[in-house]
Amino acid sequence: MCGFLFTFGIMKLEGQLEKISSFSHLELLANQIVEGFISGMHKSPFHGFSSEFAEHKVYNPGESTRHIDWKLFARTDRLYTKRYEEETNLRCHIIIDNSSSMHYPKLKAGQQFYENKIGFSVLASAVLMELLKHQRDAVGLSVYSDSYEYYAPEKGSGRHHRMLLNKLEGILESPGRSKATDTTTFLHQIAQKMHRRSMIILFTDMFQPGNDEALFNALQHLKHNKHKVVLFHVIDKKTEFNFDFDNAPRKFIDLESGEEVNLFAENVKEEYEKLADAYFKKVAETCMMYKIKYVPVSVDEKFEKILTTYLVEKQKFG
Repeated sequence: MCGFLFTFGIMKLEGQLEKISSFSHLELLANQIVEGFISGMHKSPFHGFSSEFAEHKVYNPGESTRHIDWKLFARTDRLYTKRYEEETNLRCHIIIDNSSSMHYPKLKAGQQFYENKIGFSVLASAVLMELLKHQRDAVGLSVYSDSYEYYAPEKGSGRHHRMLLNKLEGILESPGRSKATDTTTFLHQIAQKMHRRSMIILFTDMFQPGNDEALFNALQHLKHNKHKVVLFHVIDKKTEFNFDFDNAPRKFIDLESGEEVNLFAENVKEEYEKLADAYFKKVAETCMMYKIKYVPVSVDEKFEKILTTYLVEKQKFG
């Protein structure tokens, strides 16, 4: 489904707000989020998931104390030893939609880089990569818009991890020209590259012009060779789902085509919400039919939802 009801960026008639925000230390921020999440799990009813972490196992009396993680002990008051596994447990391929609609909303002064869709997706990807590194799993990355911008196969080395982080930082540095969405074409191309059974994680706002059925067929193609597919449907819920604007005159601009519409939001709010609700339900139902894990996420949410979804789906995948 396309048109201004779903793909238009928004700005006040008095002028565009200047984009700001620093995304330096992406790796540090991702590491802090993962460390906090792991620590919280050890203290929560979900502590059973700790066995999922390839880096740690519960210390048993009589074992050598050489590999006890004392920093983790200080945070959790429990003894864990570092587990060293030579073989990769899982292969994960992260896909990011980098079309212009993903660079909405335009950030205001004082906002963080992850408060729009592309920034949220980049940080969520970095967080998952950090977790995969903890678990000694292999990760690959694809980025697309109106072209297949980047591809890296799944690997687990530190050098590879740094290369992917550099690419993620580059996405934020270079929003560039207006770029349309061609999810259908590039999901088929990515699916053809995936020869070994993997978990595939997709971050997109699902704003694809044209035939919805073709888009869903491309999603289904990702599941060939028994891959596990998780779709994070990234939106700014306040405006893109609830259409929450005041009734000042506004100009709605399609970030991908440049098309403009002037209107009072209040005049179309009710109809917009009906169409939005119907579309999101269709996406969810189709994903359920194709056995794709569908997870709607808003840019104002925390990253625990991303990490918990990954851990639950990894358990099912194994």
